[in-house]
Amino acid sequence: MLNSREPQDVFSKQVPKNLITNILYFIVNLASGLFLVPYFINSLGVASYAMIPLATSFTAYVNLIMVSLNTSVSRPITIELQKKEFKKANVTFNTALFGTLGIILLMFPVVVLLSYYSPSFFEVPSNQENTTRLLFLGVLSAFLLRAWGSNFGVSIFAYNRLDFLNIINAINILVQVGLIVLLFKLYSPNLAYIGLAYLIAAIIAFALTVFFSCRINPHLKINIKDFCRSKVKEISGMAGWVIISQIGSLLFLQIDLIIVTKLFGTLAGGEYSIAFTWSSMLRTIAGVFINILTPVILNYYIRGRIEDLISLSKSAIKLTGFALALPIGFICGFAPQLLSLWVGPEFVKLSPLMLIMLSHLAINLPVMLLFDINVAYNKVRVPGIVTFCMGIGNFLLEIMLPLLTGWGYYGVAIAGAIVLTLKNALFIPWYATKVLGIPRTTFVSSMLPGFLAVFIIAGSCRFINFFVPISGFGALIISGIAVTIVYIGSIWTFTKGNAEYQMVMSMIPSAIKHRLKLNIKSSTK
Repeated sequence: MLNSREPQDVFSKQVPKNLITNILYFIVNLASGLFLVPYFINSLGVASYAMIPLATSFTAYVNLIMVSLNTSVSRPITIELQKKEFKKANVTFNTALFGTLGIILLMFPVVVLLSYYSPSFFEVPSNQENTTRLLFLGVLSAFLLRAWGSNFGVSIFAYNRLDFLNIINAINILVQVGLIVLLFKLYSPNLAYIGLAYLIAAIIAFALTVFFSCRINPHLKINIKDFCRSKVKEISGMAGWVIISQIGSLLFLQIDLIIVTKLFGTLAGGEYSIAFTWSSMLRTIAGVFINILTPVILNYYIRGRIEDLISLSKSAIKLTGFALALPIGFICGFAPQLLSLWVGPEFVKLSPLMLIMLSHLAINLPVMLLFDINVAYNKVRVPGIVTFCMGIGNFLLEIMLPLLTGWGYYGVAIAGAIVLTLKNALFIPWYATKVLGIPRTTFVSSMLPGFLAVFIIAGSCRFINFFVPISGFGALIISGIAVTIVYIGSIWTFTKGNAEYQMVMSMIPSAIKHRLKLNIKSSTK
């Protein structure tokens, strides 16, 4: 499915490498998250730990304009580089590079003010005010630096070398974790050291991004003379609507933690953050599958291969749903045991919160791939308006529902699940079909199987625990392996011969497929 019709085109052959490095990056991200959450809780306490996800969530707001501009720049640069129009690509690159630098310089005083007043906004104890300021300043500055560096990453994206971007992101996480543990051991647990670790890691990641960009694409040169004001208008046209969409997305994905902390205190915010960690990890898993296909979708659009684009999107949604169903069902099914073993028995009470926050993701995350179709066709105005309006509705409902019902932070999670499902399950698939000019129900059949698989897996895990109670990590791991083997075997049998099977096979490196064939052949003699 992903193989190009042109022999000289190796664009899609990069997909297996991208998938492997995406999986490795996810493993690094997962391992660091599982390690750091209990490490921070034990070292700093639940209330102080709440400041860390709050600081990182604020980076999404500070980074809002940068992400929107990079999304808008990636489309024209990819098209120009694919067509080997290097002069135009240099104009687009330098316009974005120096334009975003100007925006960053304007935003930095805002970052300083936000960092300075963060203790007052979140009612931090007086003995932690300065460390909280340094935490926010370090984390926000790090993300600004990485946002500017992503201008260099656009050319890496354009050539579909996501394996290099995954390596850079993995190194960024490893440096963060290593420095945090080192500074905590050498001195003492302190929020300020976390901000410092984020900033140093960002500097290293920035340098690596520039290095790989120059290595992969020597055609792009830094030259302020290539800054073009007319190009700014072209880029900002799409960027404006993407920004509106990003604001709406943040009101879906990042506002709940702030609302919980403001309404119910830092202790409640810390507890909510524990469940929120798993939601973030599952979004990373979704990104493993979606990110590797984004350049391919844009490439199909450039080449006019619309039927392949539609077929790829349908198969990718179904496969992503199946892939997410396994961890979501496992976490929901073993939520009490997982929380007890991971952060302590006192947090088992959060298992219903995890069910609310995670169960709907099997249908809400896979359809994120369809937004790439809007970007490819430059149809981002309507999704931006709808996402923004529903984001405001989500914000208001997350405040009203817990206050009216007395459900506490459970009400915040329920409100978020309701509105996000309305947007992702109804509007996003419908609008993608409108852009493509195909029947409205084209993607519906691809969305449901993964959602149903979640309930089957979660029920199976509860069934296992009923007969063989899970009391340690060993039993949990063995149960997970057993469920995974049965599930993958069932899915493999169910999809064999289908388009999804062909898609999976196209993502496996040729050397591995060849080796497997040799082993199968030798074993049957």
